[in-house]
Amino acid sequence: MSFVFTPPPQAAVPVAGAGERFPVNRVYCVGRNYVEHAKEMGFTGREPPFFFMKPADALVVVPEGSTGEAPYPPATRDLHHEIELVVAIGTGGRNIAAADAARHIYGYAVGLDLTRRDLQGEAKKLGRPWEIGKAFDHSAPIGPIRKAAEVAPGGQALSAAAIWLKVNGAVRQSSDVSKLIWNIAETIEHLSKYWALQPGDLIFTGTPEGVAAVVAGDLLEGAVEGVGELKVRLT
Repeated sequence: MSFVFTPPPQAAVPVAGAGERFPVNRVYCVGRNYVEHAKEMGFTGREPPFFFMKPADALVVVPEGSTGEAPYPPATRDLHHEIELVVAIGTGGRNIAAADAARHIYGYAVGLDLTRRDLQGEAKKLGRPWEIGKAFDHSAPIGPIRKAAEVAPGGQALSAAAIWLKVNGAVRQSSDVSKLIWNIAETIEHLSKYWALQPGDLIFTGTPEGVAAVVAGDLLEGAVEGVGELKVRLT
């Protein structure tokens, strides 16, 4: 097959403890999926889950034990950190029942949903899409994927794990995956009603409370218990 220009390399994330890499298809994100974060964003109650997307080439892949670098993005004065548990889909499907969701999960990773909050807020006021605030270059740092059986033995989706983020050594976000409004299985059920999930899809499951601004030079250190850690320096 001949292309008019050389295609970009396949986006891929390393698998912890293995020489394999997980090829990325789509990157889905769940909005306002922790109670306290929803409150700090001005919302209450268990609203139906909603989703947005980031391009696969927005990933900043950080190898285990390394500190990644993400450039401070242009056109913003209010870049926010959002630490998240990421679910990696290994088996696709449509209309997946929550009870069957776990068997579609390949593994889990730690991710950051970097957000140009000022641009997102302006888009909200105007009733416009969020891409300008969410889907920019280098907006999705991610650590290695750890296989599901290592994280949640017994064939169930991960239901509880501490999740936290520090900025320059000071704790900014601290919560537990058990506080998700829509848990992992329910999220997969809802998401698969609207898109046919494919092997290689990533789902950023939402961030807990404590989101705040960061600046160039800041060191972001996040983790999900049993999944891994992620370190990123803003440049």
